[in-house]
Amino acid sequence: MQKGGRSNPGGFLIEARRLDKSSAQSRVQSFDEITLKPTLETGQKQASRCTDCGVPFCQNACPLQNNIPDWLALSADGDLREAWKTASLTSTMPEICGRICPQDRLCEGACTLQQSGWDGVTIGSVEAWIADQAFENGWVEPIRPLAERDQSVAIVGAGPAGLASADRLRSAGYQVTIYDRHDRAGGLLMYGIPGFKLEKHIVQRRIDRLVEGGVQFVLNTSVGTDISMDALRNKHDAVLLAMGVYQARRLSILGCGPDDALPALDYLIAQNKRDLGDAVQADTAKGKNIVVVGGGDTAMDCVRTAIRQGATRVTCLYRRDRANMPGSAREVQNAEEEGVTFEWLAAPKALMSKGDTVNAVRAQRMALSEAGANGRREIVPVADSDFDIAAELVIEALGFEPENFAEQMDASLAMSRWNTIQVARGGFATSLEGVFAAGDAVRGASLVVWAVRDGQDAAAEIDRYLRARTEEAAA
Repeated sequence: MQKGGRSNPGGFLIEARRLDKSSAQSRVQSFDEITLKPTLETGQKQASRCTDCGVPFCQNACPLQNNIPDWLALSADGDLREAWKTASLTSTMPEICGRICPQDRLCEGACTLQQSGWDGVTIGSVEAWIADQAFENGWVEPIRPLAERDQSVAIVGAGPAGLASADRLRSAGYQVTIYDRHDRAGGLLMYGIPGFKLEKHIVQRRIDRLVEGGVQFVLNTSVGTDISMDALRNKHDAVLLAMGVYQARRLSILGCGPDDALPALDYLIAQNKRDLGDAVQADTAKGKNIVVVGGGDTAMDCVRTAIRQGATRVTCLYRRDRANMPGSAREVQNAEEEGVTFEWLAAPKALMSKGDTVNAVRAQRMALSEAGANGRREIVPVADSDFDIAAELVIEALGFEPENFAEQMDASLAMSRWNTIQVARGGFATSLEGVFAAGDAVRGASLVVWAVRDGQDAAAEIDRYLRARTEEAAA
């Protein structure tokens, strides 16, 4: 038999796109992942839908430039071990990206089938499936460097960029220590993304592999407070800053004090800690009317969490229409199936209170203007269109901004005009010798897959830097 994707180039005509999920009624009863794992038969069938097109737009749309057609063909043939090897060449986290990437905006959205009016290949679910098979069957090789190097690297931040970089640097033989302010490693993967999208044991087994491979974790440690940047630079030969951006944008409307609305990440962290078995004293949505303000994937995480906590009613308030929503269309569909109400083209105007307690959001209808010269349609308030939505808990999911990294770490650390860390053009070197930066700390709030890409690429640059220093010292 030939390669699976090549042996049946018309397979997409025979096999329908299929992504099995548990029913909405059952899945809202827990925080378990909602996507059901393919069987060998169904996994192969979905992989075989790949048309092996001459120009793989799916690969071009992937930030990691994954060799998608190759591992789809291997998966279609049932050669999952080779499919895994191919997938892991370009990604340190296939099982994670396969679960949480917004594939509808990336590889699957660019799939030739999708662009041609057919249903695209279920690339993400196949990617997660082959990676899960690799872990379950012992195909994931431990980190065993061919040679140990004396040089050490400090990584600040145990999120996706930091973990990806640690994997590549440790594999190259460097001594790697990751510093993180939380009590567990994983960053956004562990505390920001709900279990119904990414169960925590999936993240933990990646962390366990790093620990078993010799990566050291120093947790509950804030760089700039518990340990200085100078101390890190003196202790290590290179430093990678991969802290992410976690400062929430806050509502600025009438009646909204600092404690009247809850930042999305605070809300999500509390639930993830509960799922991990921690005792958490924080409000839940149980028995309440909930309004989430925002339209990104974080907003979808919040509304779907509130449903699972037993909210009476959950409303998502977004100022643009569905077509212009920044979040994944897949997540919006999941939220609708689970009972979330969407108020499109509506923006919060004020928080209404009864006594000292918020009990409603006053919103205003919005309209989109005609497209300007730049093609963008502006948001225009509609006169006399105010309406109230009952709300005992308001959650702000308006995005994230960088913290003041220079103030926290080193006043001479150059910053961009967006208050992200400034790096050399086309690279990851900061204004401080031997200090590099990657992920959201440089990009601003972005996708996990871009953080993984940046972490891997930064590791390669750090490797070149340290090898050059070794050669200079030997000269």
